[in-house]
Amino acid sequence: MKFFQVVAKSMLIGILLFVPMTAHALEDELIVTVASDATWPPMEMLDANKHLVGYDIDFMNAVAREAGFKVLIENTAWDGIFAGVASGKYDAIISSVTIDEKRKKSVDFSDPYINAGQVLVVPNASVAKVLSDLKGKQVGAQIGTTGSFEINKVAGVNLKAYDELGLAFEDMVAGRIDAIVCDTPIAANYALQKVEYKGKFKIAGEPFTDENYGIVVKKGNKKLLDLINAGIRAVKAKGIDQELKTKWFK
Repeated sequence: MKFFQVVAKSMLIGILLFVPMTAHALEDELIVTVASDATWPPMEMLDANKHLVGYDIDFMNAVAREAGFKVLIENTAWDGIFAGVASGKYDAIISSVTIDEKRKKSVDFSDPYINAGQVLVVPNASVAKVLSDLKGKQVGAQIGTTGSFEINKVAGVNLKAYDELGLAFEDMVAGRIDAIVCDTPIAANYALQKVEYKGKFKIAGEPFTDENYGIVVKKGNKKLLDLINAGIRAVKAKGIDQELKTKWFK
């Protein structure tokens, strides 16, 4: 079972030795291979130079620094990402993976590192902070999503459903709707990253539903899980996660 790749500085280049986490030499570097599907901006994506960037990438690197190991993050297609951890090809996954009970049967999750639940996106001039501030107004969401269900829970707020969320943002630019409810990463991507919308919208407040993301490791890999969790706790204690949220979501 692959656990850590240990690069021995005095050994031949390219030879990988696998040793227990507690038994490595002081001169060695612990390298944890991490898979990420770079198709979910601003969480993980490729920049103009084809480099992996995003909140998850920065967060994983921060966790590694705080916990004292190195990471090698590889762009990996979603349809093979869990099999890669199961087979030992990768040690971990950070790729906007929602923690849920079904997945817990086959993999282990770290502590939650971000709540990517539903948020309210409004024009910059809007004073709305929560959905109830929009009674009598039109609020958009993709049809059949958690966002649409949340809008329908608030009396007096009118849902306008869309087949594709990009159409909702086009309508908000045109003034045909007053707000949009969607997942935090989608909100950050449309409202803050896309050139055509940047500077026109803002995310009002914090997520008001829970959809926690976790880092995935192979089932039973407690040593690695404990190390990652220690890094997550340190990142949060130092406020590094808040700095990254400002960088990618504000």
